[in-house]
This record gives sequence, C-alpha cells and structure tokens, in this order.
Amino acid sequence: MKIVDLFCGCGGMSLGFGLAGHEIKAGFDNWDKALAVYRANFNHPVFEADLKDVEGSVDSIAPFAPDMIIGGPPCQDFSSAGKRDEDNGRGDLTVCYARIVSLVQPEWFVMENVARIVKTQKLADARRILSDAGYGMTQYVLDASLCGVPQARKRFFMIGKKGAKENFLLPFIEKDLAKKPLTIAGYLGDEIDFEFYYRHPRSYVRRGIFSVHEPSPTIRGVNRPMPKGYPLHPGDPVESLEGIRALTTEERARIQTFPGTFKFLGNKTDKEQMIGNAVPVNLARFIGEAINNYIRANEDKQRKEAKGTYDPYWANHPSQLSLFEPQAEYILKEEKGENTRQE
Repeated sequence: MKIVDLFCGCGGMSLGFGLAGHEIKAGFDNWDKALAVYRANFNHPVFEADLKDVEGSVDSIAPFAPDMIIGGPPCQDFSSAGKRDEDNGRGDLTVCYARIVSLVQPEWFVMENVARIVKTQKLADARRILSDAGYGMTQYVLDASLCGVPQARKRFFMIGKKGAKENFLLPFIEKDLAKKPLTIAGYLGDEIDFEFYYRHPRSYVRRGIFSVHEPSPTIRGVNRPMPKGYPLHPGDPVESLEGIRALTTEERARIQTFPGTFKFLGNKTDKEQMIGNAVPVNLARFIGEAINNYIRANEDKQRKEAKGTYDPYWANHPSQLSLFEPQAEYILKEEKGENTRQE
C-alpha cells in the first residue's frame, strides 16, 4: 500500500511499515532536526509542515493519493512524563490528524500515541470525526516487548479502515503477540558485553539498575549518566555499582530496534530526544504485518466463499475494551448530544 507518514519524526514508523512491505511515498513533520535525519535515511520526499493547518496539509498530502495515512501526533500533553493537560496545545494535533484523514479519505489510517490517551476527550473527539467519515476502528494498547522490541514500552494504536466493523483487527493483532517478553540479551545477543546498566529513575524511590535479561524500561528522550553517590535501591539487582554505566546513544537506538546502519545526525541532546520520541521500528512493523494478514485473510475468505468452502477465521480472543472505559463518559455525552466541543 502507498503510505504517507504524518508527524514522521526521524522515521521509526516509516521504517517499520516499509519493512512490512508497504511503500512510503512521503513524510511530513515540523521539527527540522528530525527531518534532516529522515532525509539521510530515506529516498522518498519529506516536507516541513505545520500540521495544525489542516486545509494546507490536505492540499499537500492529496497529490500522493495514499492508501494509508500513518502517524503519531505529539504526545507530551498526554504523557506521564508531561503535565497531562490535553488542552495545552499539542493535544489538538490528535484532532487535526483525524480531520486530515477524514478529508483525504485514504482506505486506511494508523494513529500511534501514549497509552494514557485513552483517558482523554481529545481521543473521543478524534474517534467521532473518523467514525463520521466512515471508518471502522480497532484500538489497542500494545506492550512492545511482545512485538519484537526488547523494551517494556506501552503504546496506543488506533487502526481504521473505511467501512470496516469495529474491532476488526483485534484477532490479527492478538494471534501474533509473543508468549513472553523479549529481553535485551535475547535481541542484541553478542552486540553487548555487559549484564547490568543504569537508567535514570524519575525519582529515587524507584530502582535505577536493570539487567539485560529483562526488557528495557521505556527509552525516554533524555539519557543521564549515573550520578556520583547513587544510593543502591532495594530493587536493584546488584550489590555493587562497579562497572555500571548508562546505555550509550547507539545502544538506546538499537533497543528502539533501529538498525545499526541508521544514521542519526545532530548533537547528543538532539539524538537522544529523537530516539526516545521514536516509535520502535519493530512495533510499527508488527502493526504493518497485522494489516497485511487481515488483507490476506479477507482475500482468502472471498476466494473460499466463491467456492463455498469458507471456514470463519474469527476466534475467541481477549478484548482490551476495559482499557477504554475512561472514555465512556465522553461517548455517552456524545450519544445524548451533550458534547459541545468543536474540532
């Protein structure tokens, strides 16, 4: 499928969907330093654009005639690391993304964000816009360590298809989830020669030392060295700090499943922020392949129905609907016509 990547950053989503066999036609973002990295790693065009300008963005995207729009609107206003104020400005980009999709009308869209977005009005607003535009949607909070990424990173995905039923992609996501989390050692193998490393905690009530025999905690946009006098935490899996260090920039990029050949430009601060903000490559690839599997299954269904031999694919599967109960109050208001927010 032909894809346009909005809020493309340094290219984690583009690379993952490309590895899943999709064709990336263009990228759009407004961070010049990330765009320089994107250009250094991809041959297709990428544009600096203010995606709050919905009409202008639609005019720029439409000539590419995408079958799918993918993107991760900036999540700082929803993130546990941010102020959690969805009306702080960047949260509006989620609604802008939905409006762009609804006007361009690709067959598919994929939106990625932090897990906390399920508790926001902005997501309810975006869902309403997309539903009114004719999209059936599947939303899911994925643990990246079950999707080929050695990192316990929780990320929200909403996948939409024109005319599809709600939750149409659930079984295709759940059937390929790993049975156990992927560890750093299990993914990087001989690339690493250490067993423990330091990851700066948000507060010292949390541990700061981690083992390569577990998934990494979320790779954040900052990478601080271990401070002198760091007090061992009861949860640290070591008795001595000798030889313990923070991960390098390159190691963090590998844990985000960027290939070692991927070129990161700029100063260390910029690189660390790009890496931390990126969608893990293999997590995007996982979603791209789930979409492929759905398409193949429906092609098989049509062939077998024509022959009268179709056996339904749908199987019993756990649902994540309970994760989205915080949205119930917004959905109920909309059904009663009480929601007065404007896009």
